[in-house]
Amino acid sequence: MKTIIEPFRVKMVEPIRMTTRSEREEILRDARYNLFAIRSEDVLIDLLTDSGTSAMSAAQWGAMIQGDEAYACARSFFRFERTIRELTGYRHILPTHQGRAAERILFGVLGKPGMVVPNNSHFDTTRANVEHVGCRAVDLPCAESHDLAAEVPFKGNMDLEGLKRAIGEHGRERIPLVMVTITNNSGGGQPVSLANLRAVSELAHSHGIPVYLDAARFAENAYFIKLQEEGQAARSVREIAKEIFRLTDGCTMSAKKDALVNIGGFLATNDEEVAVKMRNLLILTEGFTTYGGLAGRDLEAIAQGLEEVLDEDYLRYRLASTRYLGRKLVELGIPILRPVGGHAVYLDARGFLPHLSAVAYPGQALAVAIFREGGVRSVEVGQVMFGRRDAAGVEAPVERDLVRMAIPRRVYTQSHVDYVAEVMEEVWKQRAEVKGLRISWEPPALRHFTCRFDLA
Repeated sequence: MKTIIEPFRVKMVEPIRMTTRSEREEILRDARYNLFAIRSEDVLIDLLTDSGTSAMSAAQWGAMIQGDEAYACARSFFRFERTIRELTGYRHILPTHQGRAAERILFGVLGKPGMVVPNNSHFDTTRANVEHVGCRAVDLPCAESHDLAAEVPFKGNMDLEGLKRAIGEHGRERIPLVMVTITNNSGGGQPVSLANLRAVSELAHSHGIPVYLDAARFAENAYFIKLQEEGQAARSVREIAKEIFRLTDGCTMSAKKDALVNIGGFLATNDEEVAVKMRNLLILTEGFTTYGGLAGRDLEAIAQGLEEVLDEDYLRYRLASTRYLGRKLVELGIPILRPVGGHAVYLDARGFLPHLSAVAYPGQALAVAIFREGGVRSVEVGQVMFGRRDAAGVEAPVERDLVRMAIPRRVYTQSHVDYVAEVMEEVWKQRAEVKGLRISWEPPALRHFTCRFDLA
């Protein structure tokens, strides 16, 4: 069928406040053109992130009511642990309040100044946590990923030759782990193939280097493997996901993505000695080892969500709805990163606004224009997020400027997506009028969250 049918019924609704263009102009000025600073009630369609924005199911809400809120060894923790262990096979599982807490603990235990952490592509908080402990984050995306328009499967893969060179240059003693992000968020939500992950694991393990996943979107990645990788079509997504985890030694997980919840995460490892150090740090900063900063009701919701996310009717709808928006934009002639990934459509801001230089922040300028036109909030993934200044304060251009339109899970209907496409059509018609921005204030790290802009 041509029509996307959401595989659920709507049981509760939340009103959207409609705003005018003049109101949105004032909202942008008050937010200093940083979309993170806009109040949610002033946003019509919120595509800032798919993290923590999912609509939970009736079964998840029912599980939350049964949450055991005991401080230590709550019943809810053991359901959480049992669900994750059955799926991943990892021996040691630690709850955390979200994914970046798991990253902080992982790199706090394994990372040391002067070390190097290879990844297919680090996302923002991963990179920040690597650098916070004095390590260097090295991105090794596959060659195909550099061509934004190429319709190539598995553009999220790691560059195996690049990994070989990194190991040869730095050696085991300076590489505490290799990390693989599934799907590759910075690379456009692109999946990693099973063959590539297997090769990465074999190479790293042959040098005694552990491999960890950033597993935030593991189910979407597993579904791409089923659809696109030779020999995988007959397997269930659950079977594929299990193999993904069992090729590796541990993971960080933001449950706010593929566990379909609004808060939570976990850290897992097979290394008992490392697990002891992780638990000590968890207790110091997050909470006791069986709650890790979460309430029992959150642990229940995560456990239930990890079951639901592997439903193939849901995954079919999830990818179809994202591709639906991508297809509409391509028909309008709007440049996007192709093929469309699992959780978002990524606009090519430099192709959209070729009259703006990299240091006029075309990605941020485009995101501002989209909000101004239709109240749709997106996020820049480019010069603002990843740019660095040298000692003289000069910024070198990053490889590309993208604007991510991340679709929350089970939240918006097809008519909402049609509205987004109509907004984009109007912005595309007026693209020559979009002005650049300059940063008037920025923090020392993760500047995109809180920096302020002026019109250039």
